[in-house]
Amino acid sequence: MPQYFDNVEGLKSKPRYLNIKLNEYSFSFKTDSGIFSKDEIDRGSIALLNVLSKQELVGEILDLGCGYGTLGIVLSHYFPNTRIYLADVNKRACALARENALLNHTAITVIESDCFSNIDRQFDTIVINPPIRAGKKIIYKMFLESYEHLNPNGSLYFVIRKSHGAESAQKYTASVFQNCTLVKRDKGYYIYRAVKLNNQQ
Repeated sequence: MPQYFDNVEGLKSKPRYLNIKLNEYSFSFKTDSGIFSKDEIDRGSIALLNVLSKQELVGEILDLGCGYGTLGIVLSHYFPNTRIYLADVNKRACALARENALLNHTAITVIESDCFSNIDRQFDTIVINPPIRAGKKIIYKMFLESYEHLNPNGSLYFVIRKSHGAESAQKYTASVFQNCTLVKRDKGYYIYRAVKLNNQQ
């Protein structure tokens, strides 16, 4: 059965629009078949955005596994002086992210990429709502390669449900970064932050 991280040729299009208000901003997102959380804005994404909105993000930000663009597009409004990049392996997701950037009057860069295969730059912040159905091997690859693509003192933020392996994900990420802090619990969703320490290469 095809998953939201698969590219399925000829998949029938059934577009719809979702609307959401976060803090003082209102957003509209076009979604479609074959895309993660096509019927509603994912609660994990909202939980992560509630944490990120309270940070002081600067520089270059990557939304890895962006889907139709929720995280990156919202962050571009919270932090207008940053440069936002979105990446996904799914062609339809990338096309929707570009449409949604225009729909929400946002200047972002969308990259079709399997993890970091087509990404050759470094970032100050990487945010991930990981594709649980892709499995632990893929998710942990996203975390490991995020470390490799962060600037010194850059941060990885990710959200994961306790029932989907939050504690083991924290343990693995800490083994890569030598730190991984639980920032917030939000109704079963755990939001973590890991920092690439300045003395790490």
